[in-house]
Amino acid sequence: MYAIIQTGGKQYKVSEKDEILIERLEGNQGDKVEVGKAVLINKEGAVIADSAALSKVKVKGTIVEQLRDKKVIVFKYKPKKDYRRKKGHRQLLTRVRIDKISLGRAKKEKVEEAVEA
Repeated sequence: MYAIIQTGGKQYKVSEKDEILIERLEGNQGDKVEVGKAVLINKEGAVIADSAALSKVKVKGTIVEQLRDKKVIVFKYKPKKDYRRKKGHRQLLTRVRIDKISLGRAKKEKVEEAVEA
């Protein structure tokens, strides 16, 4: 089973026991967190994309590490005008291990219906 989740304005394909790098989540190393919002679930070949069914899906994980990404240099330059601006940016990231993708009762029924069809 895998899920596509949305967090930090981006979408990630995750399965249980995966580790992903996402934009900073509040918490310390070892804390349990709920990661993003499920956009799609695939279980045993059955795809669930119904927003009502996905509203109760919970993707839970553990914070492995809080870190900063590599520096990105932003350089503006205009020739012959003596204009140069240099800035750097380091994105704050969180490494999360996905522990469980849990479906609610209604979702299990929908999955069973989709698998049978």
